[in-house]
Amino acid sequence: MDLNELLERANKSKANEILELIDDVFQVLENERKEDGLYCLPDKGNVIIIGDIHGDMQSLSFILKDAKFYKNRNDYLIFLGDYGDRGIYSPEVYFIILSLKKEFPDRVILLRGNHEFPPELPVYPHDLPARLIERYGNDGKKIYEKLRDMFDYFYNGAIVKEKYIMLHGGIPTEIKSLNDISYAHKTHPSNSYLEEILWNDPVDGINSFYPSPRGAGRVWGKNVTERGLKIIGVKTLIRSHEPCEGIEVRHDGKILTVFSRKGLPYHNTCAAYLKIDLSEKAKDAYELSKMACKF
Repeated sequence: MDLNELLERANKSKANEILELIDDVFQVLENERKEDGLYCLPDKGNVIIIGDIHGDMQSLSFILKDAKFYKNRNDYLIFLGDYGDRGIYSPEVYFIILSLKKEFPDRVILLRGNHEFPPELPVYPHDLPARLIERYGNDGKKIYEKLRDMFDYFYNGAIVKEKYIMLHGGIPTEIKSLNDISYAHKTHPSNSYLEEILWNDPVDGINSFYPSPRGAGRVWGKNVTERGLKIIGVKTLIRSHEPCEGIEVRHDGKILTVFSRKGLPYHNTCAAYLKIDLSEKAKDAYELSKMACKF
């Protein structure tokens, strides 16, 4: 199946097709994830990093075509979470992403965002259920329930050792070891690690952390970033979660935000994705921002 065929199938998919697809991918994820929620990327090949999509099929289609994922059989494709909600094509986006995971199980990595939430951390607005029912009728309810079960098997984060950590929101502010990220799904909700991974935002001008105005997670300053990156043993945090003009550098080049959809309701005029050669030396966010593919 080539990319054009996949896009066409997504547009024409029936309820039984996506239900079967979810079951197939669920089996892949169950066999793959085991206990550890941190995916370790190799230090060779390329990785294409995609931030929030939020039901924007046009941006997702552009990225897959522009990055030539189907043609470069050694590339990894990592999604930083937030696949649905706030976009009318959430069902089609899920069909495409899950189809990619099924076809390339060892090369497509799915991270969890705050819109793939555990029951204790709901997000509003959450229009994915309505979009699925609108598209698939009463079967949309069953499809949504299966997707919700699948969210628990998405990765908490991904790492390129000694180079990069990739998370949806941010590093837990009181992290003690890399295991706090790896097993955040196991220790949730008794501690805040998973909540912070999904919800945290960096801010400038503070040297601590505070409750987030979003209602979940925390905002944190540069000193917290420096401490967290040192504990993890990497140079740069690559994350998404915050709308921006495709990319945004924070904390003196220690954090790069990548946002991969554009338009309403975020009012950004540019989106971006990132492609990194994993064999090259670690780069800071300023260097990475120059490599970003904006559109």
